[in-house]
Amino acid sequence: MEREEAERLVAQYGSAVYRLAYARTGSREDAEDVTQETFLRLVRSSPVFQDGGHEKAWLLRVAAHCAADVFRAPWRKRDLPLEAAAGASAPPPEEPDGGVLAAVLALPEKYRLPVHLFYYEGYSIQETAAILGRRESTVRTQLTRARAMLRERLEAERT
Repeated sequence: MEREEAERLVAQYGSAVYRLAYARTGSREDAEDVTQETFLRLVRSSPVFQDGGHEKAWLLRVAAHCAADVFRAPWRKRDLPLEAAAGASAPPPEEPDGGVLAAVLALPEKYRLPVHLFYYEGYSIQETAAILGRRESTVRTQLTRARAMLRERLEAERT
């Protein structure tokens, strides 16, 4: 893959890949690593894309797999966040959306990616299922359950 093409893809889809990685990992550092690994795989494999939608879907699918790899790493099981090791807690990031992002990140892992792809990236249920390698009915069920969990959490925070 030529340098100009890779730079165009990074500029065009870098933020979407990062957002998906962050939604999956919940960590800025891990999301940056996943984003970097995703684009390294792009350069190494030099796939041929049919159109812009295919480019984005390929990158998000690779990012989802790379993010899953982060949790499979053997060192991850022994990893302890610096804040927890020091006994301090980091201040929560400011959220202009009233805590919705925090509520989405608090969802169990299997619900975060479908919610992110469907609501934040605008993919249909069929496209989300294809990216995640899940059945459409599974994605529908996960979105329904995630919405119920989000509703419950946000109502609890409001009261």
